[in-house]
Amino acid sequence: MRRRALAIPALCLGLVLGAAAAPGEVPPDLRAFLERHWRLPLALQGAPPRSFGPLERSLHPEACAACHPLQYRDWNDSIHAVSMGPGVSGQLREMRRTEPAQAQACYTCHAPLAEQRPGSSAHDPTLSPKGIACASCHVRNWRWFGPPRLDGTLSSTSPRDGVPHGGVTRTPAFLRAEFCRDCHQFPPGGLSLNGKLLQDTYEEWKAGPAAASLQCQDCHMPARRHLWRGIHDPEMVRSAIEFTLTDEPDAVTLTLRNRGAGHKLPTYVTPRLVVSGEALDEEGRAIPGSRREAVIGRAVTLDLSRELFDTRLAPGQSAVVRYPRSLPSDPGRIRLRVVVEPDHFYVLFFAALLERGAGAGETEIRTALAAARASSFVVFEREVRAP
Repeated sequence: MRRRALAIPALCLGLVLGAAAAPGEVPPDLRAFLERHWRLPLALQGAPPRSFGPLERSLHPEACAACHPLQYRDWNDSIHAVSMGPGVSGQLREMRRTEPAQAQACYTCHAPLAEQRPGSSAHDPTLSPKGIACASCHVRNWRWFGPPRLDGTLSSTSPRDGVPHGGVTRTPAFLRAEFCRDCHQFPPGGLSLNGKLLQDTYEEWKAGPAAASLQCQDCHMPARRHLWRGIHDPEMVRSAIEFTLTDEPDAVTLTLRNRGAGHKLPTYVTPRLVVSGEALDEEGRAIPGSRREAVIGRAVTLDLSRELFDTRLAPGQSAVVRYPRSLPSDPGRIRLRVVVEPDHFYVLFFAALLERGAGAGETEIRTALAAARASSFVVFEREVRAP
């Protein structure tokens, strides 16, 4: 589909496309490992080996923290740790009653371990709220898996029976974008709007130039830190966008180029970027009637049945925002600002859910709504003196 410009009176947003490159193929051995490792929904771990001590028998992240404190601290502050936060858990309280099959499907990515799913024979209700826990990626059938050492080697230096939990099986699969794919990419035939999958991040990356040299982990887990930095991280967003401000006689022009995100910016329907321009008087107050806005994002209806518009930036793509100097009164300055609203869709959705009735999850949904409303931040702001 050919992308169109979003025209808004007095603040015009135009889009310019960049080029793309094809990524390399996944080696067959890694592909086979990934298919086994991410056969969803995940199976129960089963009974732990009798030789395991209390920490080794635990799937809780706090047990991992005993030997991996840095990784635990990173995870604990990350979006993975709150993937079962109040917005999800509040919805699931009612869904488990009214739509049990759909509720179970939500756990597949938000709390992947079988031990986290209500109804499983080994369900641990204290593990469920911990979202994408360490074991979600690293433990299968009480065997531990992880990436190669920093020097690239895979072999162990100590006998497995002499190290905690029998050591770790190392594989380069942990460094591949495909490791992240199953939770960040809808399959062919999945929910689509206007001919585009609702969640298409992996394919966006695969079609772009970043796939030739970068994996998801290179940006979202820098230096192997368990940070999963993304749209909620101001510095991460700033590093992805190149801002160019041009002061012209008849207008002020702001160009935003997706220079750093290996996928569309933003990639999902939840966030949006609001580009605004307004005239200020000599005291720095906004002149009424002078504000204009343009939105970079993918807007959909709350029931996910229809796409309203899509102005996201593909890798290398630019949005050109032009604020004309034909203003309602004589300004002292013109201010251009870019605000990121990471949870914009959730703000609308949670508010509508509370108005309709959130049932048993009402308290959690109210908490989630407050957090969503507070998540916005400014990534760019400049004032230009008017002539």
